[in-house]
Amino acid sequence: MDAKDRQIVRLLQEDGRLTNQELSERVSLSPSPCLRRVRMLEQSGVIQGYAAIVDQRLYGLPVTAFIRVRLERHAREMVQQFEEAIRQLDEVMDCHLLTGDADYLLRVIVADLEAYEVFVRRKMHAIAGIASLDTTFAYGSVKSSRTFPRL
Repeated sequence: MDAKDRQIVRLLQEDGRLTNQELSERVSLSPSPCLRRVRMLEQSGVIQGYAAIVDQRLYGLPVTAFIRVRLERHAREMVQQFEEAIRQLDEVMDCHLLTGDADYLLRVIVADLEAYEVFVRRKMHAIAGIASLDTTFAYGSVKSSRTFPRL
C-alpha cells in the first residue's frame, strides 16, 4: 500500500458512499485508475466490505458491557470451542485476545440490564471452560472512531 491507497482507504472509512468520481477528485486521480486501486484494495482484503454505521441507542441497544473472560485451561480444543461459541453470539460485537489476567475482552451490547442478565445466564454460562467473567458497564462514550490514524 502506498500513500495514495491509504488516502483512498481513509476517505472511504469517513464516507463509504462516495462515488468513484468524488473519490477520484479528492485523491487527485482520474476515475479509471482510482477505481482500479479501489478494486485492488477490495480484492487484497484491505477493504473487507461496506456497512452503515448505526446509532446503537436509537436502534434500541443502549447498554454496552465490557466483559473480561478468563478460561479454566488453555488447551487448544477448549480455546477453539470458546472462540467458536463467541462467534455465534449476536450480542458480542468485538472479541479480543488479551495478555495479562484475562484471556479475552468482549464488547457486548444489549437493550437493558435484564437483557444482559439473560445473555450471561443463558448464553455465556452455557459455554464450557469459562473460569470467570468480570463485567464493566460503559455509561458514556468519549470517542468512537472507525477511521485509522495516519501513517
